[in-house]
Amino acid sequence: MIEHLPHDWREATLLGRIRTSEGPTPVLVTGGRIRDISAVAPTVAHFLGDWDKSPVQGGCDLGPLDDFEWRRAWDGSADRLRLLAPIDLQCIKAAGVTFAVSAVERVIEERARGEASRADAIRAALRDRVGTDIRSVKPGSPEAKKLKEALIADGLWSQYLEVAIGPDAEVFTKAPTLSSVGWGDWIGIRSDSVWNNPEPEIVLVCDRNGRTLGASLGNDVNLRCIEGRSALLLGKAKDNNASCAIGPFIRLFDDTFSLEDVRKAVVRLEVIGEDNYRLEGQSSMSEISRDPLELVGQTLCRHHQYPDGFALFLGTMFAPTDDRDASGSGFTHKLGDIVRVSSEKLGVLENKVTHCDSAPPWTFGVGDLMCNLGARGLLRGRATGAEVKS
Repeated sequence: MIEHLPHDWREATLLGRIRTSEGPTPVLVTGGRIRDISAVAPTVAHFLGDWDKSPVQGGCDLGPLDDFEWRRAWDGSADRLRLLAPIDLQCIKAAGVTFAVSAVERVIEERARGEASRADAIRAALRDRVGTDIRSVKPGSPEAKKLKEALIADGLWSQYLEVAIGPDAEVFTKAPTLSSVGWGDWIGIRSDSVWNNPEPEIVLVCDRNGRTLGASLGNDVNLRCIEGRSALLLGKAKDNNASCAIGPFIRLFDDTFSLEDVRKAVVRLEVIGEDNYRLEGQSSMSEISRDPLELVGQTLCRHHQYPDGFALFLGTMFAPTDDRDASGSGFTHKLGDIVRVSSEKLGVLENKVTHCDSAPPWTFGVGDLMCNLGARGLLRGRATGAEVKS
């Protein structure tokens, strides 16, 4: 999987998790070598809570990263060394409607009541008027308030436009702790969904104090036919078995990678179907409506805390609209689609589409993890602020 790592992976500081015969194990990659750091920090959340960007001491050197042959779930290699999602105890949050294009598409879903065949006509009526104006205003500003008043007068206002240009961002819980899947795993869509899309995003990883310590790639799968029927069905549309993918690693902020790289990142999407269908697209983080730190601030505040930290999907501007099959049907996933989300400094997150009820069930929860770590002797007391040296 070397081709799926950041282009400068030998200089990067990468944090992740692997599945070994003993159980989920946090690993750190520095200087191109991978280390088991479970004796230093039993979970990724523990590591990030103590990390001060100092070199980390301790851990077991496992060898050069490029010596490992990582296997994909669909290769029939369930017993082989596998990458897991690089977060564990963190709460998984997501910010929605953070780009003008996504705002327009959410309005289309709402007005089409989840029927893809009605989307084109609505899209034509909305795009010029709404999309252009949204790009020109800052959410929560006086200009945004004037735009809202004009759109209400035109009969074009929507709850999605409220979070797109209003003072409050949409921040929701995407998935339960430990339920996300990683690189090379199945990703799920519901079998009763007829209009669904990938959502390629950057995911910020923060500690309990809201420090933004690194970033990864994510796929926030969206079932447009379900959410389009009612925004109150967001949980049913977003939180399903294997519907949240993050990986391949968390790239920690250091001298080679910073929040500025996130702000300038280009996120690419590639879908390759078993029917020889191919979809490619990209979005630029420079077009996001709210700065990533504003979204972090609206997630962790005096009203809400996250003692184990959180991972925050930053939203996407990429909403595929080209017809895959019949005219006017738009894009929807099919079983067997290979989905690749990529960005130069974060690598490539690759997954394969299946139905949620056909993907391996999520059975390993927080209680199981605590029992596993206890049995391995990894929950004993440790010094706060422990360091790992490269």
